[in-house]
Amino acid sequence: MSKKGDMLYAWTNDAEIAKRAELGGAVTGMWKYALESKMVDGVLAIKKGKDLYDAAPTFITKAEDLKNTAGSLHCGTLLLPKLIKKYFDGAKTMKIGVTVKGCDAMAFYELAKRKQINLDNIVMVGVNCGGSVSAIPARKMIQAKFDVDPDTVHKEEIDKGQFIIEYEGGHKGISIDELEEAGYGRRSNCRRCKMKVPRQADLACGNWGVIGPKAGKATFVEVCSEKGAKLLDGAIKAGVIATEAANPKGIEIRGKVEGAMMKLGDKWRKHDFESLGEGKDRLKKIMAETSRCLKCYACIENCPICYCEDCTTKNPAYVTPGQLPPNFMFQLIRFAHIADSCVNCGQCQELCPADIPNALFMHAQQVELEKMFGHVPGVNMELPLMAYVEEPEERARLHNTGSDMIYENVFSPVKK
Repeated sequence: MSKKGDMLYAWTNDAEIAKRAELGGAVTGMWKYALESKMVDGVLAIKKGKDLYDAAPTFITKAEDLKNTAGSLHCGTLLLPKLIKKYFDGAKTMKIGVTVKGCDAMAFYELAKRKQINLDNIVMVGVNCGGSVSAIPARKMIQAKFDVDPDTVHKEEIDKGQFIIEYEGGHKGISIDELEEAGYGRRSNCRRCKMKVPRQADLACGNWGVIGPKAGKATFVEVCSEKGAKLLDGAIKAGVIATEAANPKGIEIRGKVEGAMMKLGDKWRKHDFESLGEGKDRLKKIMAETSRCLKCYACIENCPICYCEDCTTKNPAYVTPGQLPPNFMFQLIRFAHIADSCVNCGQCQELCPADIPNALFMHAQQVELEKMFGHVPGVNMELPLMAYVEEPEERARLHNTGSDMIYENVFSPVKK
């Protein structure tokens, strides 16, 4: 029987899944077992949309449909937890399996703390993530740096420090460092990320550490919870996947790769945060950049930490209606609500039509608060500094009292 901390190589026994699989198909195989055994009611995954640069979320309830999701998409930059909150009532009554990147896993925990998602009904299979590339910059990068028509590319991957493409007539790889020095490469928030192996998921899977005869033919699996052990053991017993112990040298290599990625994250944090300056200089830069804000609410709609039922940015007492750009209070409200819990998913920046580096501002503040108070968001169920986890009850109280000060009792003088 598997237990937390076990590390092994796994691959699918399903011929149909194996045809499409990139790394042995173990993850897809385990989801097949989870659906067929009713361990989950459905699996939320991504599949290729219009082309290689487009990712489409898909909810799968039939095991035979899983084959359409096998493989990875580094240019499809989606955050799945908010979709479960919005479209599946936070998994309150439905058991859902989901394959997650590090930022996805962190967002699940933060939404769960705020009672927006029921983690008891979520099964997470985490995948190692060295970063992703935004779709439009990826096309420009392939054209400019690879000298290849992006429409002819049928496969891409990030491996051994390179961004590699396969296209009609050949394949080519260029160092990520070289690409990023030229202004291309991974999304800026991915460069700063240090959640490369999401062990807060139930299983942590990937290609890092698979060596020898199984290289490219199997998935490295680390068991991270009892729920993960149950999924793995069930899939093995059902004959859907096969396993063998991970090569000790492979385990060592996996650790070195993770360590190198962590150091790279530190390097980019230093680079990005220092570029903001400090104190008043930082504030001036943030105010100048956010003065392009269109108040379209894309950042709020897609942020996993924005959870309020009644958004304070829509309160005319704080933010003047119909004013563009909105007064700076709009940004300050977001900083106050999010800065202690930002998971650096990058959605607020990725989807901003005004190209405001929102993720940089949020992440920089989160890191400073982490230094001050020690709270690391997204790794466990420890509540952040400013978590309004009882927001519906608070809104009801405010309505009944006529007050507009949420949690006003927190700031009331202590009675002696």
